[in-house]
Amino acid sequence: MERNYLHARERFEQVGVDTDKAIDNLQSVSISVHCWQGDDVAGFEAPDSNLGGGLAATGNYPGKARTPDELRADAGKAFSLIPGRHRFNLHAFYANLQGKSVQRNELQPEHFLDWIDWAKEQGLKLDFNPTFFSHPKAEDGFTLSHADPGIRSFWVEHAMACRKIGEAMGQAQQDPCLVNLWIPDGYKDLPADRWSPRERLKSSLDRVFSETLDKSCIKDSLESKLFGIGSESYVVGSHEFYLGYGMAQNIMVCLDMGHFHPTESVADKISSILTFMDEILLHVSRGVRWDSDHVVILNDDLRALTEEIVRGNALSRVHIGLDYFDASLNRVAAWVIGTRSMLKALLCALLQPQDLLKEWEATGDLTGRLALMEETKTLPVGSVWEYHCEKAGVPTGMDWLHEIRDYEKTVLSKR
Repeated sequence: MERNYLHARERFEQVGVDTDKAIDNLQSVSISVHCWQGDDVAGFEAPDSNLGGGLAATGNYPGKARTPDELRADAGKAFSLIPGRHRFNLHAFYANLQGKSVQRNELQPEHFLDWIDWAKEQGLKLDFNPTFFSHPKAEDGFTLSHADPGIRSFWVEHAMACRKIGEAMGQAQQDPCLVNLWIPDGYKDLPADRWSPRERLKSSLDRVFSETLDKSCIKDSLESKLFGIGSESYVVGSHEFYLGYGMAQNIMVCLDMGHFHPTESVADKISSILTFMDEILLHVSRGVRWDSDHVVILNDDLRALTEEIVRGNALSRVHIGLDYFDASLNRVAAWVIGTRSMLKALLCALLQPQDLLKEWEATGDLTGRLALMEETKTLPVGSVWEYHCEKAGVPTGMDWLHEIRDYEKTVLSKR
């Protein structure tokens, strides 16, 4: 393997790329891996409840996590097969309520102490999300923009409670916890009034963010959406709404790759937003015809995304999280496939001769630019990836799949 790597290093040196530096840069990236792939977005508040909110997990592959301990064990297995040190992203309804009835607006950091302890043992950092779905007060598809002041206040209190939980997580891990807010609010058919819900949402957000928390412990973000199941015609929290609110209030925005029109390029939005904002959050997903949350793979969309990040020297300004849930596959394997694909895409971008490409573009050599872009596609990235995995002490090639299948036989099949 080392011989293959040395050959690859020589090939990349010919176009001015330092593979050792690319690996070092990749090792500095932490992907925020989403907890909800492991249990089909069920949570532990009321696991048999319907998702709602434009969400749908399809498939019935055996072995999904049913308890916090099972979910942690599955995630731990996945992380053992992924190179690097990463993060784990929780939703509020994964709280450990210990059999008690606790309303979402009454959640406290104590309900997540087992997650905090586990993350510390695993060498992980935690991120967090309020949960605005799978709840009786969200059955009509509205939360922070609800016309009923009482329901609206309930969700405001939930969001405020979640920010405090995120702050506590950040304090415990001595690293900011990223708290991302997404709501399902919208109409299935054409609304007569697009204005009032957005005015109510702005008012609610003003209340949510009225409390100043320790910025060394928490980073807030707002996630938009184009449409969802049950909100095909109108989503209150659109991209334009949150971009405007985020810029006005200095709050990060989150771009989910499945939350835009299929012909829109999320990659193209990064340079525009980071021209005016310090940071951005990405939720990397793979929509197939719609926001279908397929497992992330190394496709053109993903490569375009990572190329924009690297070309803008923006790795330190872009927070990368994953967001998909597929119940038709082995759920642990889905985590591994998606996260390794995300890292492979970043490595591909880091191994491009960016300086030379920009130089030729600046001098008007567009022919050379295109030719070099194409030539680099067949350079031996795979040998560099294998070397990186070996150095990180994780399986190379398809060896990780053998471990997953053994885990399925000994653990998942017994559930």
